[in-house]
Amino acid sequence: MRFSVLYDIGPAVHQGAGLARYAEQLAVHLRREHGDVVELRLFYNAHSGHRLPDSLLGAPAHTLPLGQLAWRLSVLASQMARRPYVPLMRLVEADSMLYHATEHLLPQLRTPTVLTVHDLIFERHPEHHTRRNVWFLKVGMRLFTQAADVIIAVSDQTRRDLMDLYATPADKIHVVYEGVDARFRPASEAEVIDARTRYRIDRPYLLMVGTLEPRKNHAAALHALARLKAEGHPHVLVIVGGSGWLFEPIHRLVDALGLHSDVLFTGYIPAADLPPLYTGADCVLLPSLYEGFGFPALEAMACAAPVVCSNVSSLPEVVGDAALLVPPTDVDALAAALRLVLTQPALANTLRRRGPVQAGRFRWERCAAETVEVYRRAAALAKRRCNGGR
Repeated sequence: MRFSVLYDIGPAVHQGAGLARYAEQLAVHLRREHGDVVELRLFYNAHSGHRLPDSLLGAPAHTLPLGQLAWRLSVLASQMARRPYVPLMRLVEADSMLYHATEHLLPQLRTPTVLTVHDLIFERHPEHHTRRNVWFLKVGMRLFTQAADVIIAVSDQTRRDLMDLYATPADKIHVVYEGVDARFRPASEAEVIDARTRYRIDRPYLLMVGTLEPRKNHAAALHALARLKAEGHPHVLVIVGGSGWLFEPIHRLVDALGLHSDVLFTGYIPAADLPPLYTGADCVLLPSLYEGFGFPALEAMACAAPVVCSNVSSLPEVVGDAALLVPPTDVDALAAALRLVLTQPALANTLRRRGPVQAGRFRWERCAAETVEVYRRAAALAKRRCNGGR
């Protein structure tokens, strides 16, 4: 059975974080490995001069010339009114397409729909989102999850959240783990030196990667760093990531702790620069208060970097026994775990060996194959509906 799928590639066009990586890599592998089964047509909201990533140039694509706010609000309105979203309806219904919403935005359509849910952080920690975003998602996500024929959850944690918070039926949710691609591997010494030179890292360093927002818990990392500095450790904390929201207090905390010469903010950097930065780090930190999946931990392990991360949400699923786990609000535990990695070479080497093995369990090839099975499920459900439930 062959499927025509209209696939929302918008996150890879407009963003640069985890949702972007998911949308791009899954599309690449669906086209590369399942083109005989899936006819993938890309869709995105075209504004601000954005374009497809290089890996997908030449793929069939459709666009809408809407601003991002107009797109989001019009999609929500279609669900609230329970009226098909006209700009897409003609396209998907003419070709009997499935529609795959890869971020938290699903238009009302009469064709089979698949919705990927990455996390429900706005429900668990609304204080870490802007009020407008919390309002939109609290109203929209219940409607989107109810309307979807099938839901992909990127972790068991997200699956549990959907069931606990929205009473989503278990048989509607399929856990499909995300992956790590081949560029995330231990870098050579020359590559590490080059990256350190370009980003002006002249001391041993700890590394955090992710959008700058409160739930990433940079505050705990800064307090732990202050304790290590008081003990004489020479490390600088390198913080990689584009600006998110509600982050100004972190900049003030750097000054309050006297760490302005020990913290380096790089801003957003290209994904190609991440492997040598991961490899060269003495430890990668992910003390997040909540993660739907946890790309930085997975990527760091693939690059053979020791990882210290939170023991909550999806992170234990991702890291297994290849990282040290600590409660995200316990600064003493975080500082102690870092101290162990920095002072016990045998432990650090064990984590470096285990990391690539654990990361090898999460492959985009597997993600793509399991997604095809979800498409089969959505198409079968739609067919049963058309036949009156038989």
